[in-house]
Amino acid sequence: MKIPEEPFENAIAADNLALRYGSHVVMEPSSFTAPMGAITALIGPNGAGKSTLLHSMVGLIPPAGGEIKVMGTSPQKARKQVSYVLQSKDVNQSLPLTVTQVVAMGRYPNRGMVRPFRIDDRARIEEAMERMNITHLANRHLTELSAGQRQRVFMAQGIAQDHLVMLLDEPLTGLDVVSAEAVDRIMHEEREHGCGVIVCTHDLGEAGTADHVLLLGEKRVISGPPSEVLTNENLLAAFGLGLMHF
Repeated sequence: MKIPEEPFENAIAADNLALRYGSHVVMEPSSFTAPMGAITALIGPNGAGKSTLLHSMVGLIPPAGGEIKVMGTSPQKARKQVSYVLQSKDVNQSLPLTVTQVVAMGRYPNRGMVRPFRIDDRARIEEAMERMNITHLANRHLTELSAGQRQRVFMAQGIAQDHLVMLLDEPLTGLDVVSAEAVDRIMHEEREHGCGVIVCTHDLGEAGTADHVLLLGEKRVISGPPSEVLTNENLLAAFGLGLMHF
């Protein structure tokens, strides 16, 4: 992780941000923040636009109104310092790539795809694989791995990148206990290193243990500590009577 010359209070700051996906309104104007040095849970019902909001944080989807800043600047300018880890099921598993090759892609944003890796690049790749306990899988192909192992590979790719912010799209969904514990450990280590970690989740229990919460429902975002955001009133508005019955 590269430490900034000037510290930022917020990893993400949105001011009256509105989002559309085609002609569909995903989010009405909303203002919220996600702090640095903290784990922020992004939670909401299926179809509420959580992935769309994550995409906006890396500049893949432009605002329909308002603005969003990442570490005080535009998502496009901050992109090299934002590590975006997708669910492993969202990635083409038929690619003929080894574990080491996939993790090494985490160095591309800063080194490019054609420039040879330096000693420090290779050290970062090895360190990331060790942290995720996948060194023994180095020469295996993605198709040979379990879902949990694949997710650990893509987490290693994310932490191999120079980054100050990590965006994780439901990283714990469907994982075995060993892989889930490894991913959870990395999230907390990154937080302790000062990284802003934004975790998309559908698990209320997971959101309740976060430092900060973004609750997306009724096309708006409520932001704040879990005790202030995950209230019965807010959850009922976001998820409807089905959640309250549960």
